Amino acid sequence: MKAIVLAGGKGARLAPYTRILPKPLMPIGDLPILEILLRQMRSAGVQEVILTVGYLGELMRAFFQDGSRLGLRIDYSFEEQPLGTAGPLALVADRLDDTFLVTNGDVLTTLDLRELVDDHRSSGAAATIASHARAVKIDLGVLQFDGDRCLKGYIEKPTYNFFVSMGIYVFEPRVLDYIPCNQYLDFPDLVLKLIANGERVRGYPFDGYWQDLGRADDYEQAVQDFEALRPQILKEDHRG
Repeated sequence: MKAIVLAGGKGARLAPYTRILPKPLMPIGDLPILEILLRQMRSAGVQEVILTVGYLGELMRAFFQDGSRLGLRIDYSFEEQPLGTAGPLALVADRLDDTFLVTNGDVLTTLDLRELVDDHRSSGAAATIASHARAVKIDLGVLQFDGDRCLKGYIEKPTYNFFVSMGIYVFEPRVLDYIPCNQYLDFPDLVLKLIANGERVRGYPFDGYWQDLGRADDYEQAVQDFEALRPQILKEDHRG
C-alpha cells in the first residue's frame, strides 16, 4: 500500500521553531514527529510513501533519504507553489492506482492505521476521514436572535460537541479525478465536490489519543504525552 504525507506547509503557528526546521521534523521525545508517523505506517503495511514537500523540503529529504533506514521506500514531490492540502495529490496521481492513505505530517495518535484502511475498503466508499470528537466550551452567554433581532434564546456558557478531521484520510484512486492539476484545493472543498457528484464519503470515529501539532501549546502537550503513550503509539514497531 502507498501513503502520501502532506509535509509542505510553513508551520507558521509554531514559529520561531519552524523558521529553521520544517514542522514534520520537530522532535517528539527522541524522534521527529514524521518519523513516528512513518513507523506507524510501516507497521500498518505501507510499503511506499510519497512526501509532498515545499518549505524547507531539502531538509526532510536529507533526513529521510530513500526511506531504507525505516524499511520503507520514500519518494518526494516538490510543490513549486502552494497548492493547498488536496492540490498536491494531483502531482502524484499517476503513481496512485489502488487504495491509498493520506495524512498530514504533524499528527500524533494511537489510531490503528491498518484498521482504518480495512474499514474503508469494506465500506465501498470513495473516501474515509478519520474523525475525533471535540467539545468546545463557550465561556460566555450565547444569544439567539430571529430575523428581526428579537431574542429567542439565551444559553449560558454552553458546550458544543463536534466531530473534527484528524488529518488522516483513505482514498480510492477515482478521487483524483476531482483534483485539478496545479490548482489550489483544500480538503473541505474536495470533500464537498465528491459529495456533490454522488460519491460516498464516510467518517471513521476514533476515541483514542490524537493531537494535532499546529500550535505551540499542542506541541508541548504532545511532547509530555509521548513517553507515557509510546508503547501504544509504536506498539508494533520492533526496530528501534
